[in-house]
Amino acid sequence: MTYLENIYETRDFLKNAGVEAPEFGLILGSGLGELAEEIENALVFDYADIPNWAQSTVVGHAGKLVYGDLAGKKVLALQGRIHYYEGLGLQAVTFPVRVMKALGCTGILVTNAAGGVSFGPGTLMAISDHINMTGANPLIGENLDEFGPRFPDMSKAYTPEYREIAHRVAKEAGIKLDEGVYCGWSGPAYETPAEIRALKTLGADAVGMSTVPEVIVAVHSGLKVLGISCITNHAAGFQDSLSHEEVVAVTQQVKGDFKGLIKAILAEL
Repeated sequence: MTYLENIYETRDFLKNAGVEAPEFGLILGSGLGELAEEIENALVFDYADIPNWAQSTVVGHAGKLVYGDLAGKKVLALQGRIHYYEGLGLQAVTFPVRVMKALGCTGILVTNAAGGVSFGPGTLMAISDHINMTGANPLIGENLDEFGPRFPDMSKAYTPEYREIAHRVAKEAGIKLDEGVYCGWSGPAYETPAEIRALKTLGADAVGMSTVPEVIVAVHSGLKVLGISCITNHAAGFQDSLSHEEVVAVTQQVKGDFKGLIKAILAEL
């Protein structure tokens, strides 16, 4: 089967299992998947049970697809994502975004845990733009004309209207929401201090190992995008050492504000 046929096979499988007209896709990053547990009237699928769906192998990623109601919206949530560094191609990494579009989603909310270049641990940062330092692009290869053009415009990849709503909602809720540029890194090794200095010069405010491929495919598919980073640590060179355990621990500390913010934003979209 072709990649396009795989997308439609997965779409049809989920439709037949009761997934009907989701409005928004949610991609929940490291340590942030608890939000999916608040989805009501939920249908829950293990990634292993979904045809053509890749498996998540990273601690802090549950590996479940959850469909249901959240903040008055029909959502399809990835409780854990697939990363490029897990050894899969970017078509596998971004496959869920294609399926979200095929099922009828009009927008996606993408979250991640990130290292702070301009911000410290515990900060929530709306992504205004990104820098792709993965060395790859998920659109390389035959273009999926059914989804979008060969050369998609990335000028407003992160939908300005969504960010405006996010900032307004955060202010009303008394939640501090900063804004900045996210740099996507392939991983799995953390960046060196010299690399972080270079990225700071390039204008990066946060750095992580996800999000950029999914956003590129979302834009190509005509989906609106809101990206929010949870800054879980200072990037290399700003603290003595880095660990994934610290990443998960900090997301646990801010999960209340994070979940509250995402639900309040969804209610307004």
